[in-house]
Amino acid sequence: MKKAEFYAQLNAQIRAIIANETDLIANMANISALLFQQLTAVNWAGFYRVVENELVLGPFQGNVACIRIPMGKGVCGTAALTNTTQRIGDVHQFSGHIACDAASNAEIVIPVRKQGKVIAVLDIDSVEFDRFDEEDQQGLEAIVKLLEQTLVVLDGTI
Repeated sequence: MKKAEFYAQLNAQIRAIIANETDLIANMANISALLFQQLTAVNWAGFYRVVENELVLGPFQGNVACIRIPMGKGVCGTAALTNTTQRIGDVHQFSGHIACDAASNAEIVIPVRKQGKVIAVLDIDSVEFDRFDEEDQQGLEAIVKLLEQTLVVLDGTI
C-alpha cells in the first residue's frame, strides 16, 4: 500500500473515532493508540500539552516518558515555541535533544493549535534513522488538523 493510501485510511479511522467526542484527552488517547498500532518502527506516539508555558505529558503509547519539557527545549519544545513541525532524521544531531528513550533515533513533532495558538504537540519517535519523510509529515499534519477541527466545533466558533 502506498503511503498516501495508508494515511487516507488512517485519517478516515481517526475521523470516525473522534467524531462528536467533546473530550480532548480522550481524543488524544485514541489517536495515540491508533498511531502506535498502525505506524511501523515507532516506539512512542503521544501528546504533550501546553500548561503554564511548558509542555506536560499527555496521553501516549510507548515507554515511560519525560513528564515536563520546557518551551524551546528539545524537539518538542522547539516545535511548540516556533509553532512549526519538526521532522528530525537523527535526533542525536539535534542540538538540545532530550533523550527520554535512548532507543529513539528519529522524531516528528507537530503543533496542535487552537485559534492559531499552540495548545499541545503530537510527538512520534522511531528507532529507525530518517523514519519520517514528507509524506509522513503531510499525513500526520492532516490527522492533527482533524483534532484541531474538533476544538473549533466544540467551542461553537466555527
